[in-house]
Amino acid sequence: MPPHGKNEVGSPLLNATAGAIAAAIEISIDYPTEYTKTVMQLYPEVNKRGLINCVKDTVKKNGFFGLYRGYSALLVFGVPKNYVRFLTFTYFRQNIFKAQSRINTFLCGMTAGCMEALLVVTPMETIKVKLIHDKFREKPIFRNLFHGIYSICKQEGFSGIYKGVLATVLKQSSNQAIRFLVFEDTQKQLNKFIPWKFLADFLAGGFAGFVSVMANNPIDVVKTNMQGLEAKKFNGFIGCFIYIWKKEKFFGFYKGVTPRLMRVMLDVSLTFSIWNLARRILLFFVGNH
Repeated sequence: MPPHGKNEVGSPLLNATAGAIAAAIEISIDYPTEYTKTVMQLYPEVNKRGLINCVKDTVKKNGFFGLYRGYSALLVFGVPKNYVRFLTFTYFRQNIFKAQSRINTFLCGMTAGCMEALLVVTPMETIKVKLIHDKFREKPIFRNLFHGIYSICKQEGFSGIYKGVLATVLKQSSNQAIRFLVFEDTQKQLNKFIPWKFLADFLAGGFAGFVSVMANNPIDVVKTNMQGLEAKKFNGFIGCFIYIWKKEKFFGFYKGVTPRLMRVMLDVSLTFSIWNLARRILLFFVGNH
């Protein structure tokens, strides 16, 4: 993404629209990796059996579409999540952190991640995790997405869908700060050797996703456990962190890292490449009217 003004990158609303389009496509393609990652983080016994067995067991028990449990929650919230992310990033880049620098890119990404966490991601992740967790009960309670939301709010109040908000803010702000920075740096280098913009964006996005996962997977594991059905046994973010450390030590914070790497690398690759492609198309039509 060019780091300059509005005329080169489009308005915040245009970037937000392109981001929403990218989200719908990306989520539909790679949701099974998100499902697998979440299950492996919630259940140590599943994590020990590994990624392949997790997928096999799910398909055997619930069919292929069992890998899409919780998909509706991610799709319903995923589109506005990307909308908020790219709207915030572009607005702050054009109006607040305007000087071209790596620190400003980092700050714009961090702000975008914080805003998406507060407005969209926390309820989205809480509902998704609870829907997946519920699936492993002997007698699942939630019939669908909307029944799940209704049941959670009825039992726990509106705050029930805002579990793990601190962990989510930490995760998303660090995610987007790292991803935007690494993506732009990598993209600049790849553009020197790769003439196809979509491919350069795709590869740069994959590397940005890899770096962000390895940097903050411990936060993601804590967040997932705090948003599960057994969250009450943890005494806040620090308490959950200590619990995992005592029970599983260092590697407990990297449960589900393989499927998360698969999902996030594909997620970020698709998101940035489709976003830039959609943005260029929208700019073309806007510029011709």
